[in-house]
Amino acid sequence: MPGLFDSYPLKDITLRNRIVASPMCQYQADAGLINDWHKSHYSMLANGGVGLLIVEATAVLPEGRITPGDLGLWSDAHTEGLASVASAIKQAGAVAGIQLGHAGRKAGCTPPWQGGAPLDQQDPNAWIPVAASAVPYVQDSDYVPHEISLEEIQHTINAFKQAARRAAEAGFEWLELHFAHGFLAQTFLSSKTNLREDQYGGSLANRARFMLDVVEAVKSVWPAHLPLTARLGVIEFDACPEHSFAESLEVIRWLKKAGIDFIDVGLALSTPDEQVPWGPNFMVPYAERVRRESDIPVSTSWMITKASDANDFIQDAKLDLVFFARTLLANPHWVFHAARELNISSPESVLPVPYAYWLKNWAQ
Repeated sequence: MPGLFDSYPLKDITLRNRIVASPMCQYQADAGLINDWHKSHYSMLANGGVGLLIVEATAVLPEGRITPGDLGLWSDAHTEGLASVASAIKQAGAVAGIQLGHAGRKAGCTPPWQGGAPLDQQDPNAWIPVAASAVPYVQDSDYVPHEISLEEIQHTINAFKQAARRAAEAGFEWLELHFAHGFLAQTFLSSKTNLREDQYGGSLANRARFMLDVVEAVKSVWPAHLPLTARLGVIEFDACPEHSFAESLEVIRWLKKAGIDFIDVGLALSTPDEQVPWGPNFMVPYAERVRRESDIPVSTSWMITKASDANDFIQDAKLDLVFFARTLLANPHWVFHAARELNISSPESVLPVPYAYWLKNWAQ
């Protein structure tokens, strides 16, 4: 069986190993544009030896930003900066991926280190968010999203399509659609947040329609030889988590039929009172079930920090890839140390030559 440091092929792309730098919001953009922070950050992560690096949640519309500091790809003006990042990632030997999303009713907030609260509506940067239904994230909050109209739905679907086209033009070779974390797509899927009575509400098929329409639109412009993937919030940790998980399994089968090649198994986070069982590797059993019951390759992240655990998950066919976030922020050269821990031959080879040469015979 393959291990963490074996290559991974999907369509015409082959990752040099099965370690992925997960999308991690930086909230450092101005008007959605790449700046020196992003260039330095992504070069650092790519030079650390990951197989795939997925650029942070990138908004397909200005009103789809979590904060005013989110990256964007809603206009051609964003393409050049992102192309420079994609090029730097590839020069470091990793595959360049990007995550496209729309924050829905969780949009228009301050960064988490400033509290993550909705922007003051007197703030000139503030806007009214949209969602499947006019249901606030926090019960009884006065930050109520606008119920997205059918015309706005089509506009948003087209925005995903055009952003995907720009992502391909910028040189990205792995696309992840963000359908998790209580963002716009998740508000359509969840019966807690979707109270609509039209073709986008009610039955599971109707609640999944927005996601499937987005996939269909994106597939029409995204190169067929490149991976088209999705992060899906597969479970609501409420009084009946198996119900939402069973619905998600059905939706994943539909997504696969529609053209999704790979599922990044995430959290729904549809409501703030979900009782998430935080702990090491806690999402791996759900990812394994998705892989087994939906017959689609999967990854997950969520508190996977040990190289030995990650390697076991690959060898035991529970995961196909392992996503890492804070682990790589804490140690950008974690991949090198993981290779040493797992007794990989020439562990320094995961690093750029100027690093690898000096570390080859260094006993730590």
